[in-house]
Amino acid sequence: MTETAPAPIPVPRIARRADSPENGGTGDLPADLPEILRRIYAARGVRSADELERSLSGMIPPQRMTGADQAAGLIADVIQQGGRLLVVGDFDADGATSCALSVLAVRAMGHAAIDYLVPNRFEYGYGLTPEIVALALERSPDLLVTVDNGISSIAGVDAANAAGIPVVVTDHHLPGDTLPDAAAIVNPNVPGNTFPSKAAAGVGVVFYVLLRLRTLLIERGWFDRIGQAPPNMAQFLDLVALGTVADVVPLDRNNRILVYQGLMRIRSGECRPGILALLEAAGRDHRRVQASDMGFAVGPRLNAAGRLDDMSHGIACLLADSLEAARPLARELDGLNRQRREIEQAMQQQAEAILEQREPDEEHMPWGMCLFQDDWHQGVIGILASRIKERYHRPVIAFAPGDGDTIKGSARSIPGLHIRDALDRVAACHPELLQKFGGHAMAAGMTLRRADFERFSEAFDAVVREQLDEEDLQASITSDGGIPATEMTLDTAHLIAEGGPWGQGFVEPVFDDLFEVRSSRIVGERHWKLVLQHEAGGALVDAIAFNAVADHPKLPVRIHAAYRMDVNEWRGQRSLQLRIEHMEPA
Repeated sequence: MTETAPAPIPVPRIARRADSPENGGTGDLPADLPEILRRIYAARGVRSADELERSLSGMIPPQRMTGADQAAGLIADVIQQGGRLLVVGDFDADGATSCALSVLAVRAMGHAAIDYLVPNRFEYGYGLTPEIVALALERSPDLLVTVDNGISSIAGVDAANAAGIPVVVTDHHLPGDTLPDAAAIVNPNVPGNTFPSKAAAGVGVVFYVLLRLRTLLIERGWFDRIGQAPPNMAQFLDLVALGTVADVVPLDRNNRILVYQGLMRIRSGECRPGILALLEAAGRDHRRVQASDMGFAVGPRLNAAGRLDDMSHGIACLLADSLEAARPLARELDGLNRQRREIEQAMQQQAEAILEQREPDEEHMPWGMCLFQDDWHQGVIGILASRIKERYHRPVIAFAPGDGDTIKGSARSIPGLHIRDALDRVAACHPELLQKFGGHAMAAGMTLRRADFERFSEAFDAVVREQLDEEDLQASITSDGGIPATEMTLDTAHLIAEGGPWGQGFVEPVFDDLFEVRSSRIVGERHWKLVLQHEAGGALVDAIAFNAVADHPKLPVRIHAAYRMDVNEWRGQRSLQLRIEHMEPA
């Protein structure tokens, strides 16, 4: 039997930002800011103190969200008439938090006749389809409100209109050429919407609608009539923070304010019991929660319900009124997440085997990679695409069987390629291939016929080659430069951690320096636990390099490492730990 060489994995390079300390450019920032934060912020395009505002007074005013007044008016009419509202959500964390937020806020405004419906991805697929409308009609709603979906639901909105049920669409996904015939559309990314933050998540969009709803109900005398004070909408920012971070939208100035305020509520314990229970299940302390905990601990456990089962389990956890009620649901979600990881690992091994057989060398490897196996899990292909994209630094679409003769794909992209625009280009050149598609710059979903997989793969690769060059395929780790040995302290790590929130578009700082390896040992079979010393001397510092043993079975005496400053807590003691992102012999 002939052995097949493994597909080539690009070796990342460490590239320093233009505004790293060696290159200057700290911008016109407050002089009392610590120097390390000045250069970190400047490297992310922050040029004034206003851009660092994290109080709610710095939020974009709700009245600037185009369409929110019209949507709020329709919802307010139903509330005042004692009608029934039905929220139609999406099966990811953004959709789940959007659903929970809508239900909780409307109930807090004194209207109990509100319910939610989330399509099961395996039975109905994504969005407000005619089939979901038929299911919704069984609940006799007076108004349908979509959250985190709807902008592409042309047929679904038409079906609702035909049944005499108006639809309010709240969404943030990019629209197609035709908009649905909804009673109101609130989406900062549709033509004509002047809301300055185009990066709002679905939960952020509906939060703005609910802010306008509260104001409108005050103006109409609703709260006086029912003898109740208007709710403080800040109480729901924990959900906004979770959905925004978990959906990996860019943390622009407005999103940073929403996320920061939500994190502060979680730290103080003034948040949904379900979020506390999910943090507890993940072994995280809510008092020291960071945005990364939303993205890597809470979000995946919530998403696991929609990936493997039904997102209504996740929403039920977020709606739980007490920790006692939330904990069993959180444990269930944690179990689903463990199951999801097992499925994901098996699928990744299968994908690697496919690549080893198909791509013997880098020259013949497609620039746009499409993978399909008949037994892959539809709910996990998005994560699989992310893993393969991270490993090979190329746009990836992973497919799983859909209904009948179709397959469903989930795409993840790299910087330089807007994945939805790339799919639009494929559709323009080959209109017969894609049955439907939609998404963002970095992620998208699509459906096509199984028989068209090979033709689509070739067409996608051709479009990627049109829009990227070889330099774009070079994986790199962008560094904020070096840190003096004297500043490699726990205080610096705290300063950086509290300088966020960090996330997509406002990335957590990564630094790079030369180190002497003073000691090393393997932990968990795959990870290096190190003790390092900065090339300039100073104190010894602990470091961890996750999943690095396979790439570095032996370590040199000196390394060049890209790393994050981390606060490690063990048995009540807190210490500095470097989280190694990449290392190479020095």
